[in-house]
Amino acid sequence: MLEEEITKTEVEETSEESQVEETPVSKPRGKRQKRKARFSPQIFKFYKVDDTKVTRLRKDCPRCGKGNFLAEHSDRLSCGKCGYADFKQSKK
Repeated sequence: MLEEEITKTEVEETSEESQVEETPVSKPRGKRQKRKARFSPQIFKFYKVDDTKVTRLRKDCPRCGKGNFLAEHSDRLSCGKCGYADFKQSKK
């Protein structure tokens, strides 16, 4: 009878220890909110749209070809891709 009691107490102790050793499960996160896709406002600086006509407002780079525009500085036009520079004529 003592052996049965000892084994029962040992079983109870080991079951308590195993419960303590278990790691808690982390809570799942909520759903993430989707961001709205925005249009880049800088693209409106390169083109002008009239009824059915689209015109380019800046010059294309002669080295890189169409689609690569020249940046407008106070004294020059320059390409950021290849480094081409076209200096403006000064009015004196």
